[in-house]
Amino acid sequence: MVGRVWKFENDIDTDAIIPGRYLVINDPQELAKHLFEGIRLEMATCEKIGDFVVAGENFGCGSSREHAPLAIKGSGISAVIAKSFARIFFRNAINIGLTLFICSEVDRIRDGDVLEIDMGQGVIYNTSSNEYYKTMPLPKFLMNIVKAGGLIEYTKRVVANEMVTIR
Repeated sequence: MVGRVWKFENDIDTDAIIPGRYLVINDPQELAKHLFEGIRLEMATCEKIGDFVVAGENFGCGSSREHAPLAIKGSGISAVIAKSFARIFFRNAINIGLTLFICSEVDRIRDGDVLEIDMGQGVIYNTSSNEYYKTMPLPKFLMNIVKAGGLIEYTKRVVANEMVTIR
């Protein structure tokens, strides 16, 4: 994974990720048009495919709405890297197939930096500053859910494989 950094501070709540007035929208690409609208208006008009959101502690705090990770995924952001995540945001993100990384060294990453991530090794390389950072890799069962595209797709694959085995 290679992409540009969109940097945020601590305690970015779900209302900052996607304002509550857009909760009537369920299409990820439509939600993405309003991503971080109240705090980074330029994100609505910039290309984000493959980029990364990098934040401090407690990313995704606030309400339990699934719209926040849906909007991020719908925008083309490939992963969110943070010091820590709110628990319900973390699980909602995994359930929809959004890749997350926990990294204690995000303070060394700047807005606009270009990162390369080796998911298997749990290493982030900052090509802008020539620095390496370790991440806490997701457990294998969670990574399988993300790689499948989310919990629903993962479950479909598991059921399909079991059906083949039963025959």
